[in-house]
Amino acid sequence: MGSLNETSPMLAERTITYSRWPFWMKIIQTVGLYLLTIALAAVFMLPFVWTLSSAFKPSQELYIFPPSFLPRNWQPENFLTIWQVVPFAQWTVNSVYVAIFNILAEVLAAAAVAYGFSRFQFAGRGFLFVVLLSTMMLPIYVTIIPRFLIFKTLGWIDTLTPLIVPAFFGGSAFNIFLLRQFFMTIPQDFDEAAYIDGASSFTVFWRIILPLSKPALSTVAIFSFLASWNNFIEPLIYLNTAPNFTLPLGLTWFRVVPMEQGEPRDHLLMASSVVFTLPAIIIFFVAQRYFISGIVMSGLKG
Repeated sequence: MGSLNETSPMLAERTITYSRWPFWMKIIQTVGLYLLTIALAAVFMLPFVWTLSSAFKPSQELYIFPPSFLPRNWQPENFLTIWQVVPFAQWTVNSVYVAIFNILAEVLAAAAVAYGFSRFQFAGRGFLFVVLLSTMMLPIYVTIIPRFLIFKTLGWIDTLTPLIVPAFFGGSAFNIFLLRQFFMTIPQDFDEAAYIDGASSFTVFWRIILPLSKPALSTVAIFSFLASWNNFIEPLIYLNTAPNFTLPLGLTWFRVVPMEQGEPRDHLLMASSVVFTLPAIIIFFVAQRYFISGIVMSGLKG
């Protein structure tokens, strides 16, 4: 008994030591993970930070060696000059106009199609849904020529109409898939209770399904905005004159169009890129909570 009592403090000390070791290991792992995340974030943020810094530089500072990370002579008037040398305001209005209609059209159309696939039983529903998903494998370049010929026949070339009308047909199949998955997480008891009270299918869709699907709808709205705001290939195909350009096409045109006296424009391109990027960054951070919850909850039920 005496030997057992003498060794018990040693066993207790070893037990405490062993129990503390995983705790310190967790701290080391957590700190290491955060350091790795910060390092990767710094690497990925470096091009944007460099663009932001160059937007405040005079044109001469962009070509000095070794390059300076921060401007030596701050020139914030670059952000005012871009509105004077090119029709930047008109490009912004065009992009906002197209983005608003694309968001409204894709959200409503995709929600209506997803509601049909998630709530109604009809012959061939599974087959049609597979066909819908298979369209995501088709590159845009496969359909760009037939669509161009159709829009040319309708007289829509060099207008913003070809950038808006396709959104009223549901937009991306991924949006329909995302909303369908989210709608299936909503109990159908709500629908049945509404039908007992005399509600129609449209009332259930408008008064019950849509209000309960704000996270998923916000996610689709963000995707629609980013796709419309960053769209370059379709404006390049359909638009011909500078006043009708959207921002992505306008910035490309600004990069190659001759300027008076051959003045350098890289500092103005940097300022234009910052102004072009800011709306997407602001919208993402404002709607980040809805975006994450919409993505997570849409995969709860298949």
